[in-house]
Amino acid sequence: MARVLIVAALAALLAPAAARASEPFADFNVKRPTLKVNAKGQALVEYTTERGARRHVFVWGALNAIAPTTTRAQVAFRLDYAGGWGKYHSATYAKTFANGCTRYDGPPLPLLVAACKAPDGSYWALQSWQRMLPNLGLDPWTAKQEVRELHVSHWRGELPKLEIYTDWVYSKHFHHLFGRFSYQGTPVYGFRSTSAGVPLDTFGRNVFLDTFDSAYGPGWKRENSFLAQTGSGSFCYGFYPHAPYPGYPKGPMRPMGNGERYRVTASGPGVTPLVLWEDAGLPDFDPSNPEHAEREKRMNALQRELAGPKGACKLN
Repeated sequence: MARVLIVAALAALLAPAAARASEPFADFNVKRPTLKVNAKGQALVEYTTERGARRHVFVWGALNAIAPTTTRAQVAFRLDYAGGWGKYHSATYAKTFANGCTRYDGPPLPLLVAACKAPDGSYWALQSWQRMLPNLGLDPWTAKQEVRELHVSHWRGELPKLEIYTDWVYSKHFHHLFGRFSYQGTPVYGFRSTSAGVPLDTFGRNVFLDTFDSAYGPGWKRENSFLAQTGSGSFCYGFYPHAPYPGYPKGPMRPMGNGERYRVTASGPGVTPLVLWEDAGLPDFDPSNPEHAEREKRMNALQRELAGPKGACKLN
């Protein structure tokens, strides 16, 4: 019986597995990653794991993304961590992989590790991201929060788009950020999520907000992450004081995290790349400054337009 279980477990490891774009490779903090692409629309990603093993991951089966729908799942890669054995039952496939990568001439990409143009004119890329950092400007206190993920993407045409704007909110005029996530003119969103905003389907996407030189200290700190809203792909965030979240180290209220600059990172829909927006923060609201009052009025109108009639974000 034990032998049967061992064989079954080995077969599961070698069999090709589906992977959502919002999920990285199974190995974290990898070293020396490389990217090869052949004329069949397949990629071979090779890297060294934390334990020193050289991994050969065969990737295929998806391009771009489809618009949100409840009738089917989002497009996803097939991944073979045995370097082709799960698909072709060949122990030498990775060694004989015919690399057809040419120089990358696509749009600029953030967090880039490697990118190339495939023989069919499409693009592939590897990007590295610390997605799991804790919120509220806290330094990581577990190894999992510090990991770097390796993401692979395959696309043709335009990249996903983050439209983001800054203003102030409520009578105390807290610093505020809002925007919309879209792809090819269509909002990016899912249909199911937890009460905390964690997507429960293959379409939902969180956006991750970092703040620079804030009350948390110098440099970039993770402020929070939030869900692109169903139907509109819009989102909003106010910089308020927060008590530490459940599961966080006990301590005093966290200060308002508005900073000198902001950046927002998101995993594109389907198998499209990670995208990033960055811009300067605003000064504190000055009620005697007519430019501030005019900006607030203009931003409220824009937020109403982006969110649509069913938007969940509050306006002044």
